Amino acid sequence: MNEKMEIMNGGKALMKALEKEGVKQVFGLPGGANLPMYDELYKSNIRHILVRHEQSAAHMADGFGRVSRKPGVCFATSGPGSTNLLTGIATAQADSAPMVAVTGQVPVKMIGRDAFQESDIIGMSNPCVKYAFQPRTPEEIPEIVKKGFYIAETGRPGPVLLDIPKDVQQNEAEITFPEEVKMPGYHPWTDVDITNIERAIDLLLSSEKPIILAGGGTIISSAFAELQSIAEMLMIPVVTTFKGKGSFPENHPLSLGPIGMHGHAEANKIMTEVDCVLAIGTRFSDRSVGTFEEFERNLKIIHMDVDPAEIGKNQTTQVAVVGDVKASLRVMLKMLVKKAFKKSEDNKWLKHVNEVKDYWRENLKLHPGEMSAAKILRKLREVLPKESIVTTEVGQHQMWASLFFDVIHPGTFFSSTGLGTMGWGFPASIGAKVARPDVPVLDIAGEGSFNMTENSLATSVLDNIPVIVFLVNNFSLGMVAQWQRTFYEKRMIGIDLKNCPDYVKLAESYGAQGIRAQSLDELEKAIKTGLSSDVTTVIDIPIDPEEDVLPFVAPGTSLKEMILPS
Repeated sequence: MNEKMEIMNGGKALMKALEKEGVKQVFGLPGGANLPMYDELYKSNIRHILVRHEQSAAHMADGFGRVSRKPGVCFATSGPGSTNLLTGIATAQADSAPMVAVTGQVPVKMIGRDAFQESDIIGMSNPCVKYAFQPRTPEEIPEIVKKGFYIAETGRPGPVLLDIPKDVQQNEAEITFPEEVKMPGYHPWTDVDITNIERAIDLLLSSEKPIILAGGGTIISSAFAELQSIAEMLMIPVVTTFKGKGSFPENHPLSLGPIGMHGHAEANKIMTEVDCVLAIGTRFSDRSVGTFEEFERNLKIIHMDVDPAEIGKNQTTQVAVVGDVKASLRVMLKMLVKKAFKKSEDNKWLKHVNEVKDYWRENLKLHPGEMSAAKILRKLREVLPKESIVTTEVGQHQMWASLFFDVIHPGTFFSSTGLGTMGWGFPASIGAKVARPDVPVLDIAGEGSFNMTENSLATSVLDNIPVIVFLVNNFSLGMVAQWQRTFYEKRMIGIDLKNCPDYVKLAESYGAQGIRAQSLDELEKAIKTGLSSDVTTVIDIPIDPEEDVLPFVAPGTSLKEMILPS
C-alpha cells in the first residue's frame, strides 16, 4: 500500500523518504552535484553535521550505525566527493556496519560524457557495497531509499550507495511513498536451523575440551545475554576475535579475552589445545586464527553465522548453523533446558584453563616504564565508566587496547578490524556520540592514525559533539616501526613523526581542550577533566617509542608460534 501521490522534486522526495526511515541526521559535505538535495535538506527536520572531508562523513555514519544498529547516512557530491567516501564505505563493508551513502551525480544526459566531476561511483563502489542504485527519474527515489535501508540493515549488515543525478534531484514528478518493498532476488537468512543446532549441542556435549569463539556477529545481533547464558550453563571458556571484543564481559571468570595476532597469551595457548569450538559470528580471519591448516588440525568446528557465504570459506566445518545468531542461541538454550543438562562437578578442562590463565596473567612480562601501554590503558579502564563507548584508531595502540583494556559492558567497543583503516576511530567516535549522547565516548588513538582525520575536531567542536581522544603518542608510525625492528633488521624508514604537531596546541586551535599527561596521576586527572567537559578533549600521552606490542603472532605462523616478551 502506498501513500497518496504528491507533486514534488526529487530532492524533497529524498528528504521525505529519509524522514520516513527515521533519519534524524546526516553527515556530509555539499557540492555542485548535490546542491538540490541540500536545498531540500535545509527545509527538512533532518540535522546536517558538516564534515571537513567526505571520508570522515562515511566514518561518522559507520560509527553511528554500529552503535545504533540503524544505518548511518552520509552525503557527498559527485566526482572527488563520492570517491572520497570509498574508503569509509569499504571499511563499513569489511566490518558489516549498516550505512546508506547518498551521492550527487552529473545530470542523466551527461553521464558517460566525461562531464565535470563525473565519476562512475556505481562501478567503483560495487565490490564494497551490498547494493548500489542510480535512479533516472524522481519517481524512483522513495522506492530505492526504502530498498536501500532494508538491504543495509537486514541479514549481514553493510553499506548501500544511492547515486542521484542532479537533474533527478531537481525535476518534479508525482511521487508516492511505498510502505513496504518486495525484492524477489534478496533473501536475508532468518529461519533458525533446529536440526543443526541439535547436532551442535551433541558435538559440544561429547567433547572434552570445548571452547566458544565469539566474533563480531555476536555484537551485531546483540546476542550478549544468550552467549553468556550458554557459556555459564555449559561452563565453557570464551575467547573472542578482536572484532568480537566486548561480546562477553572480560572480567567474567570464563573469559580469556581475544585470540590471534595480538591476542592474550592465555587465550592463544588454550586455543591450541581445544578439541571443539563453537564459533559464533566469525570469519576465521588469518589475524584471528593464524595459519588456517594448523588451526583446524584435530579440531571439530561448529560455525554459527547469518551469512552462508562464510561457512567453510576459511575453515572446514563439521556443523553449520546458518541464521541469526541471537535467535539460534536462544533455541540452543531452550534445547539444553529441555535436555535437563547438568553441570559437571569435576570439570578438569575448566580447572586446566584457569591454571593457564592464572599463570600467564601473573607471569607475562610487561614494559617496566611508568607510562607503559599496559599501565596507561589499565588506568583508563579504572577511571572510565564501564558503560562508556570506546572506539580505536589503527596501529599499536589498537592492539594494546586489545590486550590491556578490558571491556566490561557488552557492545561498547568498536574498531576497524577488517580493512584496518587508519583515521577511522575519531570520526567514528563522533558518530557514536550522536547515536548515544547520554554516555561518554572515547577514541583510543595513535598520532599517526589521528593525523589522517584530525580535522574532524572542527566538526566535534562546532556541532557540539564532545568526545575524548586518548592519544598514545610514540612519535612514530609505531606498528610499522615494530615490524621494521622485528622483520627488517632495524632498517628504519618512513616512520619518524618527530612530535609534530603539538597536539595540545592543535586541539586548542580548533576550540577543543588539549591536555598533556606525563604521569599516571596526570593521566587520571586528564581523563576526569575530559569526562566533565562540554567540549572535545585531546589527551596527549607520550610513551616510549621503542615499546613493542607483545604477545605477537607473526603473519603466516600459527598460534603455537606466538612471540612473547623476553
